[in-house]
Amino acid sequence: MSGLTYRDAGVDIDAGNELVRRIAPAARRTQGDAFLSDLGGFSSLAAVPERYRSPVIVAGTDGVGTKLKLAIEQDRHDEVGQDLVAMCVNDVLVHGAEPFLFLDYYATSELDVDVAERVIVGIAKGCEIAGCALAGGETAEMPGFYRPGDYDLAGFCVGIVERDDIVTGEHIAVDDRLIGIGSTGPHSNGYSLIRRVVEDRGLALSDTLVDQLLAPTRIYAQPIARVLRAAPVKGMAHITGGGVIENVPRMLPEGMAADIDLDSWRRPAVFAWLQQAGNIEESEMLRTFNCGIGFVLCVAPAFEDDVVDSLARAGETAVPVGRVVTATTRPAAGHMIASGSGCSFG
Repeated sequence: MSGLTYRDAGVDIDAGNELVRRIAPAARRTQGDAFLSDLGGFSSLAAVPERYRSPVIVAGTDGVGTKLKLAIEQDRHDEVGQDLVAMCVNDVLVHGAEPFLFLDYYATSELDVDVAERVIVGIAKGCEIAGCALAGGETAEMPGFYRPGDYDLAGFCVGIVERDDIVTGEHIAVDDRLIGIGSTGPHSNGYSLIRRVVEDRGLALSDTLVDQLLAPTRIYAQPIARVLRAAPVKGMAHITGGGVIENVPRMLPEGMAADIDLDSWRRPAVFAWLQQAGNIEESEMLRTFNCGIGFVLCVAPAFEDDVVDSLARAGETAVPVGRVVTATTRPAAGHMIASGSGCSFG
């Protein structure tokens, strides 16, 4: 009788090695001259580009959340990697940083090399869009921990910004303008509620609706880099969990609030479907979902038109969505006042 092996326990080392072999070309395409190590080492090495005089490291981490569950159920594995990159990269961008390196963590009960390859090639594609290197990652097989067929993702982004160019929000003033950049849909937030709506109502999802729900999170690295070269940006917010209500005030100094004109942008149809199908209150929609605005910038009034034009030339849908006011301001009809202490509707 032969002894037990790791494979008998549910972990296939050969499958892991095969995955590394398959994804290596996609990872190498993302790596520039600053990258000093090859995929498969214990860690990754990179040199800070010489163009930086006083570089500051900006780091962020995130996951895809329960959007993965919907993707797994629909056998849609090719674009959740972009979701992972976007959720990390967009957080790093708010400080004015350039995305530099990205690492991923892929965990499952039993490694399906074909599925994992699709996911990680999608991660590499997201890194190419963001302009950062896929520096490495970890693949973990944990039999008995996850259900068969399930997997989870986590991502880690390292960005670099000149110390003098860090965007902090400290210079934001009353009457500064807020510019929203369009999202592709719910991005990677609110999917526990989305799945609850579908399950509670016993809804059948059409291919079109699945496409809308699983549209990959937009990566804003290139358009934001273009804006930062064109105009002084005072503050930025990535609209993730908490929606516009909670994320825009995070960039504002104490005592200030965001006056948001809720009619200033057109929401993608998927949000109207969600609100109607789930009978979701407007305030809950704005607190849970991005509702069509994935990123917000704050600039002085004199630069508003220039920034909107710059974003439009970069292929983004950008609209003025409001302005900065004092926290005691009352909302006009159709407006929302959002501050660190809460929000009110006109």
